[in-house]
Amino acid sequence: MTSTIAVVGTGYVGLTTGAYLAHLGHVVICADVVPDKVERLSRGEVPILEAGLEELVREGLDGGRLSFVLGAGAAVAGAEFVFLCVPTPQGDDGSADLSYVRQAAIEIGPDLEPECVVINKSTVPVGSTRIVEEALGRDDVFVVSNPEFLREGSAVHDCLHPDRIVIGSDDPAAAMRVAELFERLRAPLVITDPASAETIKYASNAFLATKVSFVNALANVCEAVGADVREVVLGMGHDPRIGFEFLKPGPGWGGSCFPKDTRAMVRIAEDAGYDFGLLKGVITVNEEQYERMADKVERLLGRSLAGCQVAAWGLTFKARTDDLRDSPAIAVIRRLQGRGARVRAYDPAVADDGGRPGLQLGGIDTATDPYAACEGADVLVVLTEWDEFRWLDFDKVAGLMAGTRIVDTRNLLDAAMLRRQGFAYAGVGRD
Repeated sequence: MTSTIAVVGTGYVGLTTGAYLAHLGHVVICADVVPDKVERLSRGEVPILEAGLEELVREGLDGGRLSFVLGAGAAVAGAEFVFLCVPTPQGDDGSADLSYVRQAAIEIGPDLEPECVVINKSTVPVGSTRIVEEALGRDDVFVVSNPEFLREGSAVHDCLHPDRIVIGSDDPAAAMRVAELFERLRAPLVITDPASAETIKYASNAFLATKVSFVNALANVCEAVGADVREVVLGMGHDPRIGFEFLKPGPGWGGSCFPKDTRAMVRIAEDAGYDFGLLKGVITVNEEQYERMADKVERLLGRSLAGCQVAAWGLTFKARTDDLRDSPAIAVIRRLQGRGARVRAYDPAVADDGGRPGLQLGGIDTATDPYAACEGADVLVVLTEWDEFRWLDFDKVAGLMAGTRIVDTRNLLDAAMLRRQGFAYAGVGRD
């Protein structure tokens, strides 16, 4: 069944949602408030790095099922479904800021068709369905929660092969209408109340962040007792109750979801009268991990970082994305700088900070290639798990560096090979 859908917001979630719904055969109109962005998207120019997304957008444009307009009002007229995909930034107290959601609902309210279903796709706290209903000011439309579970770098794959589809609604008929939009995907369907659906999103990210903080803490134990965290995780992961996913030690977790959602979950619990001490500990372990990585660099160097030149490979919070939001790579670099180091960094997805609003690279010198970052460096730090770093010419790297020390915060490189080539090497959670 083909439906007419409006998507309000063309950020990471909105653009991916609009593109894959058009791929499923629906007619989709995406709205944004930035004229230049609308014009670029209408030409098929995708402003974010995400595998397969540009192809999906172009497919929708060429097939006449996907279009972009300026302003939400122009998108929702005649739509059977409206997805709200606007930002919910974190406030100073950890809570999610719903001002964009509320503003969008107020704007589209007068233009909605009777019986239209408005779908909260943004990550919103418990009770947001009611807030949207009030902001819409309509008693002839429905509001449903449909949280997203996209992983940056594989968002298109996740959309087309979802682990589950969660729909929260107090109206069973409205929930089933939304479910029919995704029937081609044949994914497990969870239909529940709005509060449970909204909590599922936060709880999922909080649990995954907990796994990462656990394995990072475990890596510290492994270093202390002389164990290899890779072997420990291998032995753990074969237990189906535990699994292998999100048990890779590193410099800490970051990105657009985990930091925001874990703090929001803590705040939601506090507002309800519960002290979520476990999750607070998860956040603390993560923040400590940044300092531990700086400690590791200083230990391998054998002296203070003051005046040292550091080469950093990686700036994005994970590979296969250009997202720098709450990047652990940048968090570690800031701590290195705080100890007096000069840092020159390279990332294949980040050329410079001149053309991207909001990019915070002040004080970090960026190089045009990984070798240029190493020139004159006393130590090299691997901070993002880009595969291309594995296959570089390390004889050339050694010739460019002033020292031959590598701190691999992702356990990405071949430690034995590097040591044979004369490097002093330090990973995470292994000797």
